[in-house]
Amino acid sequence: MAYLIDGNNFIGHTSSYELRDPWSQYSLVAKLLIFNKIQKVKIILVFDGRPDPEIMDQNFPDRSLTVLYPDIGKNADGIIKEIISKRARERRFYVVSSDREIKDCARKNGIKPLSCEEFNKQLKVVLKENKELKEMQKEARFPSPLEINHWVDIFRKKR
Repeated sequence: MAYLIDGNNFIGHTSSYELRDPWSQYSLVAKLLIFNKIQKVKIILVFDGRPDPEIMDQNFPDRSLTVLYPDIGKNADGIIKEIISKRARERRFYVVSSDREIKDCARKNGIKPLSCEEFNKQLKVVLKENKELKEMQKEARFPSPLEINHWVDIFRKKR
């Protein structure tokens, strides 16, 4: 399964950050890395604007997350439409955008579009389940008899 995500469109519809705030992109990339690790999917994330060196210098594991920026004078929509045309009729491939033109292009090429709100709901569910799973996996560690004796000795000496 793979997702092609219109990054700025997604941030604009779902994030409390400003589009121009670099933290919005960092936050999205961080969430998608967790989503990717849990769901074992391929993600292509396309942002508008100049490439952010902090993001572009990252080596994402297994190339399962790809971040793209358009060349100067171009926009993310062009990259997204090009990828859609190359992956036409591919099963289990989703385009995430609330841009009507992008969604229409996906449908015309036999690809299922997901609105930013729909994907954000999926993302939140997966992140919440992961958090709950990690909490359940935490093990209570009790001190060993040796540690107990050590602490008892320390507290006796303080009297």
